[in-house]
Amino acid sequence: MAPYGTEDAIHRLVEEYSGMLLRLACTRLDSVQDAEDAVQDVFLKLLSSQPSFRDAGHERAWLIRTTLHRASDIRRRGAGRTVPLETAENTPARAGAEDRDGAVLSAVRALPSAYSAVVHLYYYEGYSIKEIAALLRLPAATVGTRLARGRERLRRMLKEGD
Repeated sequence: MAPYGTEDAIHRLVEEYSGMLLRLACTRLDSVQDAEDAVQDVFLKLLSSQPSFRDAGHERAWLIRTTLHRASDIRRRGAGRTVPLETAENTPARAGAEDRDGAVLSAVRALPSAYSAVVHLYYYEGYSIKEIAALLRLPAATVGTRLARGRERLRRMLKEGD
């Protein structure tokens, strides 16, 4: 892997990970702009701290964990913030609420963070339970439990919404 300060490394990182990290941040945050800020902060942290990784899997795990942490920080920071009424209609949670996929994604975003991260990584990013366990540094049994509980909560949320 090229050093993180080089232009080639920056392009590779953004090309390879930005879409996944943005989708992941969107599951935790109410606005796309906040999710973009979180991902940008993660890339800046990577470039400024220049951590060393064993392999590409370790790099990916670090990016995912750091994105989840940064999105949680942003969500906590904005918890008391109000959204002007004219922009509330344009938030991602409301934009796709009419169609089924939008309703499911909105429901995933409404889950507690422990469940939403696992559900998103499993269903939207295609990771296995073992891979998620390694990424989040959790036992596989914990990931399986969170996935089952998250699915049950989603089922109830979507049934109530119908």
